[in-house]
Amino acid sequence: MSVENEHRLRFRDAMASLSAAVNIVTTDGLAGRCGITATAVCSVTDTPPTLMVCINRKSTMNPVFQENGHLCVNILNHEQELMARHFAGMTGISMEERFNWDIWRTGVLGQPLLQGALANLEGRIEQVQEVGTHYVYLVEIKQIIVHEEGHGLIYFKRGFHPVMDKAMATVV
Repeated sequence: MSVENEHRLRFRDAMASLSAAVNIVTTDGLAGRCGITATAVCSVTDTPPTLMVCINRKSTMNPVFQENGHLCVNILNHEQELMARHFAGMTGISMEERFNWDIWRTGVLGQPLLQGALANLEGRIEQVQEVGTHYVYLVEIKQIIVHEEGHGLIYFKRGFHPVMDKAMATVV
């Protein structure tokens, strides 16, 4: 194995130890409707509210996101692991089927908002940068919906895990 490949694999192993919130990033518009499970999502600034979303350049959904110019980051709750698996392409459910379920609303920018998510952040793609194997999207958030109830869902050590909100946990 080359030193470069070994370094890449060690980096991937290290990143598996970095807990990350699980999101479904969706888009709808002239180029069509699609979504993808993503953990490489983080805030950039609150003025104006801006997120960074990273998507592998090999994803066939990039042209759809880029042409539509808008997207929604749906932050999943602990009960939405199966949705994360669907949108990660792990279950064989087609994109059309995923959006046919009665769990979607349309946001003010026309983007698919997943009901029951911890938050829905709808915005306009302001910049797209190529960095190595990924596109980095900078998204100015225009509409924010936060749901007060629910526990988190993270991806850690290559698996999904719930994160319980202590304030909401019931003592038995």
